[in-house]
Amino acid sequence: MSLTSPRWTMTLLALAAMAAMASPASADPVEDFYRGKSIDLTIPSSPGGDYDLRARLLARWLPKFIPGHPNVLPRNMPGGIGVAAANYLMKIAPRDGTAMTAVFQNMATLQAIGGPGVEFDVRKLGWIGNTTNSPNVINSWHTTGIKTIQDEMTRELIVGAPGAASTSYIYPAALNALVGTKFKIVTGYPGGNDVNLAMEKGEVGGRGSNSLASWQSGHPQWIPEHMIYFLVQIAPERSAELPDTPLMADLAKNDDDRKVLQFLSADIGVSRAFATTPDTPPERLAALRRAFDQTMADPGFLAEAAKTGMDIAPSSGEAAQKIAESILANPPAVVARAKAIMESGSK
Repeated sequence: MSLTSPRWTMTLLALAAMAAMASPASADPVEDFYRGKSIDLTIPSSPGGDYDLRARLLARWLPKFIPGHPNVLPRNMPGGIGVAAANYLMKIAPRDGTAMTAVFQNMATLQAIGGPGVEFDVRKLGWIGNTTNSPNVINSWHTTGIKTIQDEMTRELIVGAPGAASTSYIYPAALNALVGTKFKIVTGYPGGNDVNLAMEKGEVGGRGSNSLASWQSGHPQWIPEHMIYFLVQIAPERSAELPDTPLMADLAKNDDDRKVLQFLSADIGVSRAFATTPDTPPERLAALRRAFDQTMADPGFLAEAAKTGMDIAPSSGEAAQKIAESILANPPAVVARAKAIMESGSK
């Protein structure tokens, strides 16, 4: 059949018509869903802290990689040391991929011990990714004269904490109970920034917990100027940035105590993670995870993070999911001992 014959022309027209009819069916359903929509990103802390800064940075860059390019709208939802935002994601937010939250680090641990107010299940959340594995640290303020954990074991150090359910209470309380430290913990501060101000004013001599990455981005000059000293780091493994600072679990006196301290350290693997609602359609969760991974590797995103000194050491949503699930799988005896420590501050 000649390429210029009427029959060939009619064949081409028929193929073009079939392609036109097929194109809507082959369109990306995820892109179609997100086009023109917005994603609600709740932040479980007050403005200005590390969770807030990371969430707002992610909100600026994530839309670039989500099919359909929806806006991501951050808003603060403090309450219950992260429980309010996690409960909102679990119980109220639409389960269609238009809601996300920055998950406070200790939500899995709090669920494992049956903490008050917990209505979420971290095993059912759609974990999108984690932005850093930076360790947490307990620090002293330079005016106290306490520079090492050995110094602290010889005299009392007053440390501030937002609440008894926060890691700023849990870590020093665990060390008091299992290691013999002499931390005096003052709770009730609205947030971490308030503890920092109290430390500067001399109301407290240190902070019960903060991430190393947060110190590096929020007060980078305090570290080289020796305004703060890191007494202990909390992580599964010792950070290369803190080779001389002991792990909390390394201070244990026996294997049983070490297991408790390791349980309390495990959630560092999801220390700055993001998740969406349960029952989000799998293809949308997969798209959000891919977009997160692409954002974490984007030169523009990394450049903006670097300007603020923000540490980016990401892990995937799948990896975050496994860590959250593993925390819930700890032996009951280990969880029971950790629970007794965590609940001691509410009595």
